[in-house]
Amino acid sequence: MIRPAMTVWRDVTEKLVTLANQADEVLRDETITEIEARLDDRDKLQSLIAAPFTAEEEAFGKELVLLEEEVQKKLDLFRKQIRLDISDTQSKKGNMKNYLNPYSNVARDGTFYDTKQ
Repeated sequence: MIRPAMTVWRDVTEKLVTLANQADEVLRDETITEIEARLDDRDKLQSLIAAPFTAEEEAFGKELVLLEEEVQKKLDLFRKQIRLDISDTQSKKGNMKNYLNPYSNVARDGTFYDTKQ
């Protein structure tokens, strides 16, 4: 007999995998909110899953460990994608600033200083 907390853990973990696979940038905020909610659910369930385990629960636990590794990989990829998008946005902002004022980053070594600028 497998504890209900373990089966709920598996269901929540599978939901995390599907959420982490979503690549839609428009719904990213909602996806992040959902991921945080599922992680909170798993934190609450973790206290209910403790030793001693039956043989059936041991086998089920090995499946959960494999599923957990998959979740970690998917969430890491999701986080890296967010970081890449943030860095791209910052570089675009910097490029736009340089385009609008191309002489803002010119080093002034004292040989010529235009006070009218």
